[in-house]
Amino acid sequence: MSHYFVNDASLESKPKMINYVIEGRSFSLKTDAGVFSKDRIDEGTFIFLETLLKLKLSGRILDVGCGYGALGLTLAQFLPASQFVLIDVNARAVALCNENIASLRTQNAVTLLSDMYEHVEGTFDSIVINPPIRAGKTVIYGMFAGAKDHLNDGGSLFIVIRKSHGAESAATYIASIFGNCTRIHRAKGYHVYQAVKK
Repeated sequence: MSHYFVNDASLESKPKMINYVIEGRSFSLKTDAGVFSKDRIDEGTFIFLETLLKLKLSGRILDVGCGYGALGLTLAQFLPASQFVLIDVNARAVALCNENIASLRTQNAVTLLSDMYEHVEGTFDSIVINPPIRAGKTVIYGMFAGAKDHLNDGGSLFIVIRKSHGAESAATYIASIFGNCTRIHRAKGYHVYQAVKK
């Protein structure tokens, strides 16, 4: 069985367009088989976006596990003065993300094929992660732990995770790495956390 968090070049391509509206703005993104939430923007991403947009993030922002770009590219449209790097281990997801960058005429985002932080250079003011729960705790906790080394001092890691998927234990783990982890929003069973590199 193929998963969205691995590369599977043999998977049949079934591209489609999905449409959504957030903060009064309409978006259309190309998706395909073999990527996360290919039929619609998932509820966790919507809740995460609504929370992050209220924070007025700025500077250099990294989207880890970007998929076809729903999180990072939507934020990039609202934050044109910020610079975005979107990474994923899934080559099809990165290719889709590049197509969506072009169709949205996004000037402030680039993509990178990377197994977690393997090919990431430099540091960031914010790192955003909607973790691939099906990849397992080892993978997603690796994403959380690796974030600290790729943040500027005073920078923040933001994650969204369902309570039923281990939100509280994830927050405890992140706090063990950063020395802090604050729940900044919760809705419909999803928790959004922020950890600051001090």
